[in-house]
Amino acid sequence: MTVKDMVASTKAEALRLRKWPAFWIILGTWILLNLTFSYLFNYLAYTSGESGRMSNGLPKDTLLQQMLPAAVPEVFTQGMAMFGGALMLVLGALTTGSGYGWGTWKAVFTQGPSRISAVGGVVVSLVVVVVALVLAAFVVDIGVASLIGATQSQSLALPSLRQSVLGILTGTVILGMWTLAGALIGAVARGPALAVGLGLVWVLVVENLLRGVAAIFSPITVITDHLPGTAAGSMAGAMRTVGAGAPGVLDILSRTEALIVLGTYIVLFVVGTAWLMRRRDLI
Repeated sequence: MTVKDMVASTKAEALRLRKWPAFWIILGTWILLNLTFSYLFNYLAYTSGESGRMSNGLPKDTLLQQMLPAAVPEVFTQGMAMFGGALMLVLGALTTGSGYGWGTWKAVFTQGPSRISAVGGVVVSLVVVVVALVLAAFVVDIGVASLIGATQSQSLALPSLRQSVLGILTGTVILGMWTLAGALIGAVARGPALAVGLGLVWVLVVENLLRGVAAIFSPITVITDHLPGTAAGSMAGAMRTVGAGAPGVLDILSRTEALIVLGTYIVLFVVGTAWLMRRRDLI
């Protein structure tokens, strides 16, 4: 593997993603869901005077404060643990899994650079996508929150630099972990459909069931407390200051513990994907 091969593979993968409609659909869907659940529903509840019916039961004044620019680092990370993570897992699974059905990996591995360079290009491209998506969501949320603040004659003060960086880091680590988890599942399943199905079942069903079992059978909490979803939910939960979090947001691990667990999973997912695609016969 050389730096030149890695750069070339990254550019090629970035071009493929940019030309792929599914890529833009997934990213656009996440931005839309982020705005819908973080601002649209809350704004409608606030203006209709029915905030008491919200699942978090916040008073109107508190609900309004959560829609202002200063609260963006906290608010925009709340949906990442489950729904945002599920979408990014789909993206990761499609990115690696589709190459088997299309015959892309066969062509690349027989005619292109080394397998590690090719897989490295995919990983780097996905990481760049995650960072760009988090930054885009942050900017869009700031804009929407500022609009709401202006229409309600509220403060337009921006979040502190520390909170902004912390929120962006939190979102990047959470979505990055799920994206790379999807990439590994796509490599394991050697196809997009099965990989997407397995990934969504794990994110939306299996982990919640295991945590439910742990509530009545405590010995397995040592496992459930360190699952990917638990760490992601705890990372998002560490950003929360008021009210109940969105589905998947937890307070089981501290921020430091969650960051260590997520970092460990990221390394394992990258190494696992590279090992599988390097050692397994794909021709």
